[in-house]
Amino acid sequence: MSYYVVTGAAGFIGSKIVEALNRRGIDEIFAVDGLSEGGNAKNLFALAIKDYMDKREFLTRLSSGSFDGAVEAVLHQGACTNTMETNGQYMMENNYAYSKALLEWCQDEEVPLIYASSASVYGAGREFAEVRENESPLNVYAYSKFLFDQQVRERLEPRSAQIAGLRYFNVYGPNEAHKKTIGPGMHSIALQAFEQLGAMGYVALFAGSEGFGDGEQRRDFIHVDDAVAVNLWLLENPEVGGIFNCGTGRAQTFNEVAAAVINTVKGTRSSAKELAQQNLIRYKPFPQELIGKYQSSTQADLSRLRAAGYPGEFSDVEQGVASYVKELQRK
Repeated sequence: MSYYVVTGAAGFIGSKIVEALNRRGIDEIFAVDGLSEGGNAKNLFALAIKDYMDKREFLTRLSSGSFDGAVEAVLHQGACTNTMETNGQYMMENNYAYSKALLEWCQDEEVPLIYASSASVYGAGREFAEVRENESPLNVYAYSKFLFDQQVRERLEPRSAQIAGLRYFNVYGPNEAHKKTIGPGMHSIALQAFEQLGAMGYVALFAGSEGFGDGEQRRDFIHVDDAVAVNLWLLENPEVGGIFNCGTGRAQTFNEVAAAVINTVKGTRSSAKELAQQNLIRYKPFPQELIGKYQSSTQADLSRLRAAGYPGEFSDVEQGVASYVKELQRK
């Protein structure tokens, strides 16, 4: 019998991948993660898996040959995702060395590897096609993702099995709440806005910066279900390899996210400008420590993903955030 391995399985996207596999009748899953904090463990409680392993045990068993011939595919979501982490050694061990060991094993065993990259590799640039000249990491997290992508590029041709990386843009949705323990602001702006509205009665956004007006910094916000759908499509199409952007292809403002949250909670249809006039959206000074280290605008170029044949559509902020907020309200 062959098993699916999902690393970072208790995390945000990893747990949603396990859930999606379960919906397809797949429960022969080895869930790999580190649960030292325990906050993310509840993401696995309702899911069906074959076994759980700490990532250190997993790497030991991998190198000992315990999994040789027994793995159908590896969906590698495990990483240190704290973009403010300054310990470069820790980051490179968790994100680069870990991923590199998996890549080598998967190629030796002819096992498909679908892994999480990040749009952070583009840095403060304004071009988001998956080519080297557009890549300029701003922190060690982004560098760890960038460096592994370079390893993948060297192994793509020839390759013994599928290697596919997804450069996630700003993912939001269910199962992300534990990210609050990773570091301040590590959970999505959609969840932050929902919590702020409940606790303070308004949503606080950054004031204008780098040529953008108050709350007008913009990102490509993608609902986690849409990101998971791309992973499963790759799993179904093992001939597809390479590095692909995983976003909606549209940039939307933080104001639009805040408005979607407030309107869903209050049952209104007000614009961000109207909500700001009502003090339901307020603006705080842009942090000095983020100057020169902040992506003020991102928008996935989906040309390569579409050329590879991906047919799926993506929810916009108005649809996706509204759906997410309604789920949060049910809890």
